[in-house]
Amino acid sequence: MQFLANENFPSPSISFLRATGLEITSIFELYRGFSDYEVIEMAQAQRLIILTFDKDYSEIIFKYGIANPTSVIFFRYKGESP
Repeated sequence: MQFLANENFPSPSISFLRATGLEITSIFELYRGFSDYEVIEMAQAQRLIILTFDKDYSEIIFKYGIANPTSVIFFRYKGESP
């Protein structure tokens, strides 16, 4: 599995997950300022799973009926460490 960390996803968590061998593309590192729609389009095109603290993704995907939506893992709690 490959992941796309949204701009709000903590850098220490990205580093931790990469150290375990996961492939993670970071919006913050490479594509700052991308809109939620651009993040969804990128995830769909590259078959990535979005990691985010932003609950707007579910609204965008379902409200606007995006065909073949990407998977989204929504985190609610930012802990003290990764």
